[in-house]
Amino acid sequence: MTSAVCVLLGEKVKGTLHFEQQGEVLVIMGEVTGLTPGEHGFHIHEFGDYTNGCMSAGPHFNPTGVDHGGPFDEVRHVGDCGNLIANESGVAKVDIKDCLMTLTGEYGIIGRTAVVHADPDDLGKGGHELSKVTGNAGARVACGIVGIGK
Repeated sequence: MTSAVCVLLGEKVKGTLHFEQQGEVLVIMGEVTGLTPGEHGFHIHEFGDYTNGCMSAGPHFNPTGVDHGGPFDEVRHVGDCGNLIANESGVAKVDIKDCLMTLTGEYGIIGRTAVVHADPDDLGKGGHELSKVTGNAGARVACGIVGIGK
């Protein structure tokens, strides 16, 4: 399996993400609209569950049980993707390359939920009580389950 797709839905925020496994690198590309300008935390959460909206997705995907961090930190959740940056029109172009998460296997994300947050992810360095857990990224403004692509 080399590709996956995720349709993000929220009250105002929408988007489509495409995931492609290129050897050891997972490439995530797409666009998210309806955001406020600036940074928004973006994570893969543990469960592919939408029974109670984005809250059903559970915590960040963290099979190694370590602290939250940035996407290039040695210590981070597998699902820590950092921040999306929305322009003045509220559009974020997504172009992420990750060497930890994969589509399948131990760190596989198919069947899990991608979540966009209201606030910036402080990458575990903000000093807030939630920094090492969630990056203090705030409310979940859109989410979608990562599914098998064609």
